[in-house]
This record gives sequence, C-alpha cells and structure tokens, in this order.
Amino acid sequence: MGKLKSSVISSDLVHRSILLFLLLLTLYSIEPASCASRVKFLPGFEGPLPFLLETGYVGVGESEDVQTFYYFIESDNNPKEDPLLLWLSGGPGCSGLSALFLEIGPLELKQEEYNGGPPNLIVRNESWNKVSSIIYVDLPVFTGFTYATTELAAQSSDTLLARQAHQFLRKWLIDHPKFLSNEVYIAGDSYSGIPLPAIVQEIAQGNEKGFQPRINLQGYLLGNPITTRRENDDGIPFAHGMALISDELYESLQKNCKGNYVDVDSENVLCYKDMELFNKLVSGLSGYNILEPLCEFDHSTPPLKRSLIEKFPGKHFLKTDLKLPDVTCPTYTSFLSAYWANDDNVRTALNVRKGSIGTWIRCHRDERFMYDISSSVEYHTNLSIKGYRSLIYSGDHDMIAPFLGTQEWIKSLNYSIVDDWRPWNSNGQVGGYTRTYSNQMTFATVKGAGHTAPMYKSKECFDMFSRWISKRAL
Repeated sequence: MGKLKSSVISSDLVHRSILLFLLLLTLYSIEPASCASRVKFLPGFEGPLPFLLETGYVGVGESEDVQTFYYFIESDNNPKEDPLLLWLSGGPGCSGLSALFLEIGPLELKQEEYNGGPPNLIVRNESWNKVSSIIYVDLPVFTGFTYATTELAAQSSDTLLARQAHQFLRKWLIDHPKFLSNEVYIAGDSYSGIPLPAIVQEIAQGNEKGFQPRINLQGYLLGNPITTRRENDDGIPFAHGMALISDELYESLQKNCKGNYVDVDSENVLCYKDMELFNKLVSGLSGYNILEPLCEFDHSTPPLKRSLIEKFPGKHFLKTDLKLPDVTCPTYTSFLSAYWANDDNVRTALNVRKGSIGTWIRCHRDERFMYDISSSVEYHTNLSIKGYRSLIYSGDHDMIAPFLGTQEWIKSLNYSIVDDWRPWNSNGQVGGYTRTYSNQMTFATVKGAGHTAPMYKSKECFDMFSRWISKRAL
C-alpha cells in the first residue's frame, strides 16, 4: 500500500511538473520571441520620446538564421483600431531608419553641422504614425541592423525577400496579438516597387492557404516605385516634357535608340552619341529632384571633411553611400544618419546586439543580391483581381522613376476610370493630381516633390496618406 501511495505521489508530481512546464512555456510564448524592447530615450533627443517606440529582432528563414531588425512605432491616435503598416525602404538594402528619419517618422535629424556626438533629433509634425502604427523593417539581410548567422543565409533575392517579409509579419503578429484584428497595409517606395507587390501576394496566398495567424490584409501603397528593370527609359520623355532637352535631340533619340535608352548597343553609334549629349545636358541636375541643387564636392579636399578631421582627429570617418555634403545640401541629413546609427550610445539605446554588424550603412549594396523579379506588373494584376486597395504616388520632379512610366503600367492594367484626373489640395493649395480606377487603385502625383516624395513635401504627403488610409477621397 505504501509503494502504491508513493507511486501515485510520484506520478502526481510528474503531472504537476509537466503542467508547470507547459504553463511557463505559454507565458514565455506571450513574450516577444524577438526579444523586443521599449525604447523611452534616444541620444540626440531631449527628454523622453513622445511616442511608443519598440525595437527588436525576429528570426526568419531556415532555423531563423536571418535576424531581422525592426523599429515599431505605435499610432498616436487609436492603436486598437488604426491600420498597421509594414514599411520597407528601397535600395534594395536601405534601412527602415531612412524612412523613419528622412521621410515619414515622428523624428528627423536636425540639419546642422556635425559636432562629433550623436546628431540632434527633432520632432516631425507630419508623421504618418498620427493615423497608423508602423513597423519599419530592415530587409533584405544585411540591411541596417539585420544580420545572418550562417553563410547560406547571407544569400538574398527579390523572391526570398518577399518570403522573409511575409514570415516576419506573421511572427511579429504572434508576438503582438493585440494587433491581429487591425487592418494591415504593406508600404514602401523606390526599389520596393519590385518586391513589395510580391510580398502582398505572398501574404494573400498565405491567408488563402489558412496560415495562422490570419493577416487582416487590406492593400498596399507605393511611392515613386521602380516597377520594371527598364524604368530609366522613361527619363528621356520626362526630360523632354520638362524642357531639359530640345525637340531636335528628343526626336533624334527616338529615331536612333528606338525607345531603348538603358542598354545602349555600342555599335549603334548614332544612339550612343545622342545619349552622350543627353547625359551632358542633364549632368548638372539632381536626378532625385530636378528642382533641388546638385550637391557635388571636391573629393581631394572637401572643406567639411577637412574641418571635421581638424576638430576630431581621432574620430573614425564613416563610409556612406553619399558624397560628403555641405551642411546646406538637402542630403546632409542622410550623411548625419550614419553618424547617429554608428554611435555606441545609440546602439545601446536601440538594443542592437553587440558584434552583430560592423559599420551601419544607410543603403547597403550587397553584390550577392539576386534581382530575380524583372517586373512587378504581373503582381499588380493579380492583386487587382483579388480586390486589394492600393495607392501609387509619384513626386512629379523625379527623374529616377518618372511618373510617366508609372502611369504607363497602371494604364496597361486596363481598368476603367471611376474618378478622373483632377487636382487634390493640401492647405488650400494644389498638392498634386489624382485619378482612381475600378480596381481600387488610386494614382497621385505630388507637386514639386522628387524621389521619395515625403522628403520634399512632408505636409502634402501626410495629407494624401491620411485621407487615403481612412478611405476618404484625396
């Protein structure tokens, strides 16, 4: 009898131990698997942050061998009901911090001469998190603070990026179940125009296959999107329409190059000569915004670099993807972003894993990246059939991804117009022009803006976005 009682007690202890283990497992599963952390203070910003910022990692890929870094900023308005955006910057390889600081986030870098410490941050009044919660994600691998734990995981491509972004979002929502019912939109600009529609399709197909958790996907938005590998072919008609080249040169280019201005055959001497003249005529312009000054500098003795070296002789000067600009140059804050993100105190505040990456580069060009989607038009077609909403906007002074090419592929979808070409206003003035189609796609230009339109027209772009995301007419 004693042995039986002892056996029962032993069995009961085992049973209780298993229950305790399962309970602990459940409790831990509620905590973000990403080891996410709330960030209340940031170097360069005075006082506590006036918004909820969370940073962390989510493992994606085989054995979670890609550790994906993200910045999450909760909506200031009504986070329980406001839409959730997953934002991917272009590149490929541009960090989400680029969009956060330079385009749509609640903070921006103060445009002032670098003084050796973390650059100063100031509040941006037209932040998109006033009406939505936003996850800024660093993808593909080696973008921003995202890193690989194996050599195999160091490989990346457009299609792999789509799968990893899809996996990231589902895992993030498991860790943040209070957002499972929120409407979800996938957003980005520039090169994101290639992989982003594929990401939306991946998510839609996952929902159709019953993947859990189900994502409340409603649509997507793209700014100044690259859509095909031949986007720059549209730079010639754009330049002609903007009176940057003569009628005679334009006619000669059309005749001699036959619409191909990117892969010019060296044996086509006449086209080659026309392209040489074209490049000479526009060489004094900024392709990102032809209204802005071109920031060119003497690389041998740039005055700003010389002055910085004199002030901080022991300071390591970072390699960035930009020429070293003058403080008055519009790209100066892009230059400052590298100094901010590479400051040890900043990395500690952001909870970046020590030793995970070397120098942070705003737009990392990885030679191993495979460009295996040549055009995203097919994905737009599929998503239109499924009925997803979309907003496609273009700064009308962008010569990198001109609005002409964007209008062309939208027209090729062959949907009828339900709200024809008309101006949309911001602050009582024309902010741009817009047209809406029967596939729930809205196209809008942003007057006076360039590539990554919110960099140039923050107020106008916020007005455009806030109306569209709340399902109002622009």
